[in-house]
Amino acid sequence: MSHPSTGGSRVAAPPQREGHGPASGGDASALPAGSGRRGRTAWRQRFEITVLTGPALIVFLGFVIAPVIVAAYCGFFNWNGYGPLVKSVGFDNYIAVLKDKNFYEALGHNIFIVVMSLLCQGPLALLVALLLNKKMKGRSALRVLLFVPYVISEAIIGVGWRLILGTGQTGGALNALLDNIGLGWLQHYWLDNGSAIWVLLGICTWKYLGYAIILFLAGMQGIPEELSEAAAIDGASYWKTQWHITLPLLGPTLRIWAFLSIIGSLQLFDLVYVIWGKAAQFTGVSTMASYMVQSGRDMGRWGYGNAVAVVMFLISLVIALAYQRFVLRRDTEGSLTEGR
Repeated sequence: MSHPSTGGSRVAAPPQREGHGPASGGDASALPAGSGRRGRTAWRQRFEITVLTGPALIVFLGFVIAPVIVAAYCGFFNWNGYGPLVKSVGFDNYIAVLKDKNFYEALGHNIFIVVMSLLCQGPLALLVALLLNKKMKGRSALRVLLFVPYVISEAIIGVGWRLILGTGQTGGALNALLDNIGLGWLQHYWLDNGSAIWVLLGICTWKYLGYAIILFLAGMQGIPEELSEAAAIDGASYWKTQWHITLPLLGPTLRIWAFLSIIGSLQLFDLVYVIWGKAAQFTGVSTMASYMVQSGRDMGRWGYGNAVAVVMFLISLVIALAYQRFVLRRDTEGSLTEGR
């Protein structure tokens, strides 16, 4: 008997019906291999993402988005904080906020803190982080000491600095110390107009410097030591190595820190309210948040206070979106990969 492949006698194959041939789309074997498995994997991934992000999304919507919506609605009413919202004033509260020079003065103080924090805290924290990144005795203790002010609450820090600086020329621990060491001529009204904004900047720098240092140190740990060693072999000095290797590779960390510093400076409230209280507006340290409390809650105009809160939120949102669009764009794009 001849094998079919040897050219012997062959049995004719039955004619194939239309729609049932091997190339027909009706055959399940014509589907791409593994398509069902990929579909199940995709659904499983979506389910896992939903389960993991669902609680966080619910908390975000309930404690961030919903309060903003409620505040925006309350801003349309002349409301004293009690009873139903019945006296609608339209956009009057929002227009009044945008016309109030005290609000723009507070906004200017926020912008001042934003700019000066970036210019003061950033370089100083970077220099200290470079120092602490070297092997030296007591490095861990120095890191802890620098980070301690950050973990202390703003209320405690505010009370402490108020006791140190005092409320008058002869009050406060600092003025007493200057008098005892023969430097009484340096006594000053530290919390009054003229120097108050610089005092606030100094306190903010002292409190948040440790956070920037720890953040920069964490970023430096991800830079391979081989790069610095290769630069040293090529004859590069220490500072050239930091300028051309460390700083570029530390760029994403620096940009994230700057973003957090900007948002935190725009929302600055606790230190101002604890140290200066209602006198913040008259001493040149009012911020948008302190203005909101003083002109809204303290004066019984809760509708107006809600309008200030919404304007403050929109300003912060616009700045955050612009920063993400023009500064953080390459960092976010580099972290995303297309699914295959």
